Amino acid sequence: MFELFIAKKYLKTKNKLNFISIISILSTLGITIGVAALVIVISVFNGFGSIAIKMLVDSSPHIKIISVSENLEADKEKIDDIISNDNRVLSYSPYLQGKIVVAKSSTYQILDVKGISPNSLSESWGVSNKLMGGDINFSASSKIPEAAISLTSALKLSARIGDTLTATSLKSIEKMLTNFLVIPNRMQFVVKGIYKSNSKDQSGFLLYTNLNSAKRLLKKNNISGYEIRLKNIDDASIIKSELENILPQDQYSIYTWYDMNKDFYNVLKIERWGAFILLLLIISVATFNILGSLTMSVIQKRRDIGILRSMGVSKNGIQKIFMFEGILIGAIGTISGMIIGLLVCYLQIELKLYPLDPAKYIIDAIPMKLQISDLIIIPIASMFLSFVASLYPARRAVNLNVIDTIKYE
Repeated sequence: MFELFIAKKYLKTKNKLNFISIISILSTLGITIGVAALVIVISVFNGFGSIAIKMLVDSSPHIKIISVSENLEADKEKIDDIISNDNRVLSYSPYLQGKIVVAKSSTYQILDVKGISPNSLSESWGVSNKLMGGDINFSASSKIPEAAISLTSALKLSARIGDTLTATSLKSIEKMLTNFLVIPNRMQFVVKGIYKSNSKDQSGFLLYTNLNSAKRLLKKNNISGYEIRLKNIDDASIIKSELENILPQDQYSIYTWYDMNKDFYNVLKIERWGAFILLLLIISVATFNILGSLTMSVIQKRRDIGILRSMGVSKNGIQKIFMFEGILIGAIGTISGMIIGLLVCYLQIELKLYPLDPAKYIIDAIPMKLQISDLIIIPIASMFLSFVASLYPARRAVNLNVIDTIKYE
């Protein structure tokens, strides 16, 4: 295509330092910096987001079935049969959860007691791989029920492994306040394990014990629901829809790992898109320079445009010349920016150029994660802005009067 050939020639002639060439260089540098910054910042957001999601998913069920009625025990066999026969399910557990007040000496704390089925205690439900001491294999034959508390609770209650805690159901305390004849239901627990969780919601407010002990403490025969872990978390939404079609929605609420942390994920998305739009403005400013550079180039090349038109070049051909010139500037800046951005990401991932203090953070370096979708969207957005910036100068070149451009030559 001769239009592309002429556009390249015009671009090469800008090596001579003048005002137009300086603007073109600044345009290219601006696009390069903007694209590189966009690749790096979005990769950092992806890195932090993936770590946060992994921590939440590791310590939370992938699907949670919560009973909103008293019919769960009646449907227990049916639900067990549905879940156990699903090949996509890795493990599942019935659980019972309720509010309690835990005391040791003169210190107390309000916690959630969570009774777990003995069959699932050895499975990776998030707490087992976060243990700092002890274990969660609660003995059914122990005279005093065993429990695991978080490090936050242990510090507040000054409790160590082997210490005894007194737990009281919050509902029984409420009943006692309205009826002095009611004696609050109390139980003692021996601290069997202490765990540390990266989830703020879980780290300070859960006391794990076996299911039967939780039932005795809360005086409940019904379980609260089921927690399900999947082989692939991407199947969560599909399985949720299937369960909603089987189980009556007025009796059961079903949540996926995304539903339970929806606000957190929405904040991540807003921050990510906010950073994307702000950094895209850097590229937009650079493309405005392309518009200015090409507009002055059109004025400078009036004679050339007139000669080309007199030689039979169509208006469309003239438009293509200046369109290609702007797109070439955008392409050079975009490719350079992508190379720099990918290089910085590679060096950070492999060599950890920007380390973090492991004593203060749970990671040893700033995380970065490259996603194919980002590597496609960023150059497309950059090239689109370059294309838009080239439209006005190219159309202006087309509208020049041929006779006026060459009559004095």
